[in-house]
Amino acid sequence: MKNNSFKYIFLGIIIILVITSIIKINIDKNKKGTNLQEYTTSELTEENKISEINLAIAGLDSINPILSKNKNVQDISKLIYEPLINLSQDYKAESCLATQWAKTDNNGYIIKLRENVKWSNSEKFTSADVKFTIDRLKETSSIYSYNVQHVVGIDIIDDHTLKITLDTEVPFFEYNLTFPILSYKYYENEDFYNTEKNNTTVGTGIYEISAREDGKIILEQNQNWWNLQNNKISVQKITINLYSSIGEVYNGFKMGNIDMLGITNMDYQQYIGTIGYNSKEYTSREHDFIAFNTQNEILSNAEVRKAISLCIDKDNIISSVYNNKKARSSFPLDYGSWLCNGLDTNVEYNPGNVSTILSENGWEYKNGNWQKTENRKTKKINLKLVVRASDEQKTNVANTIKAHLDPQGIRINVIQASDTQYNNYLANKNYDMILCSRYLSLSPDMTTYFGQNNLANYHTEEIQNIMQEINNTNDNNVLKEKYKRLLEIYKNDVPYFSLYTSKNAVTYNTSLAGEINPNWFNLFYNINTWYK
Repeated sequence: MKNNSFKYIFLGIIIILVITSIIKINIDKNKKGTNLQEYTTSELTEENKISEINLAIAGLDSINPILSKNKNVQDISKLIYEPLINLSQDYKAESCLATQWAKTDNNGYIIKLRENVKWSNSEKFTSADVKFTIDRLKETSSIYSYNVQHVVGIDIIDDHTLKITLDTEVPFFEYNLTFPILSYKYYENEDFYNTEKNNTTVGTGIYEISAREDGKIILEQNQNWWNLQNNKISVQKITINLYSSIGEVYNGFKMGNIDMLGITNMDYQQYIGTIGYNSKEYTSREHDFIAFNTQNEILSNAEVRKAISLCIDKDNIISSVYNNKKARSSFPLDYGSWLCNGLDTNVEYNPGNVSTILSENGWEYKNGNWQKTENRKTKKINLKLVVRASDEQKTNVANTIKAHLDPQGIRINVIQASDTQYNNYLANKNYDMILCSRYLSLSPDMTTYFGQNNLANYHTEEIQNIMQEINNTNDNNVLKEKYKRLLEIYKNDVPYFSLYTSKNAVTYNTSLAGEINPNWFNLFYNINTWYK
């Protein structure tokens, strides 16, 4: 009996010890977990937000953005230099080095500059710097020379006011003032094109070049930046690694030596793989569309243009021809412009409605064709689509469109024109339909589509009035209203049919965090929120 009692007491003690040990282990685990969480949070909010990031340039020609032809330089230069007028993430003009701008007449602008701005070398920013920059752009083949091609006069009124005179009226000219401004005094008495000063340069932007090392350019925060007090910047140092080729850049990114890349080649996954990084794609500048000649006997009928638009499957084209490397488009400004925000730009693919639309407008479907008899004359929907033969992918697009339309009784003959022939078709407007590509400008100017010499030969009194009102107002509410109406006309009357827009991307290291929201004007929006 005593042995059994002793046995039970011993087992009880063992059970108590085991339970006590388990409780202690769990308490310790919870404590460690809590401490780990607190440590991680502390890192994210304090230590890790003070950081350095690494960028890259392939084939550096010049760090001077006016002289450089390099896309990497143009992107990164926005961290060093500033324009008179910036563009927001939704492409709205906003003040930067210029605080105010106004038209004095059709061809004249007054620009008021921001005061108390200094260059990174502490020199004062003045109107002379703006004049110097425009003069250089006028005399060279800079990527920004297009912005000032119509400038014929620059009058300095005082250190912070100047007048710009154009040789013709330019709609939304303020959007052309987005080129980087260079310092007049920095280049004074220097050979602008060959001076060694182009290896370092000075700017008014967030960062300045602090050092040039073998294979590297070092940027640090510009302590003279006029907006520094209003921005707490986490990224204090940027190292720009210089490579001889884009292949070396891709390898550097894969090895973790580069934190972010701007990508224009949408086949980038072939070179850097598909895992181990984050990416963001965004619509870019090349917009492809069909222009209908609205003066053509058949295409003067809006119902025919509408029927054609319902038959074209954009998603199929993007998938089959471009391997999903394009973005759907239904309007030239639907790449993210503030003038389209909140508007329904979608155009439906609905070939089932073609019969209803054409029948209700007097067309008959006979022997596989749509036809209509007017004034004892029978006409059939049989049209020519002009495409540039030298562009194989666009030729494939044209043939795909033909394949979409043929089963609906809309006959298309694809004309593969040489470059010279294609340009003649455009110049003389002697086509039924033509497949076009246009690089979108920074401004929301719609002259190409609705101006006097537009590609669709499309003219109405309403369009003329809208375009005149757009060109003579600075009221954003009025602009919103007018562009809403242009979109409605574009969709309902179909003088054009938008297909797709090119895409670009940024790829970035998984350790890089913050608000990374690029567009084709600037990759570095919200860089003050970035951290590693």
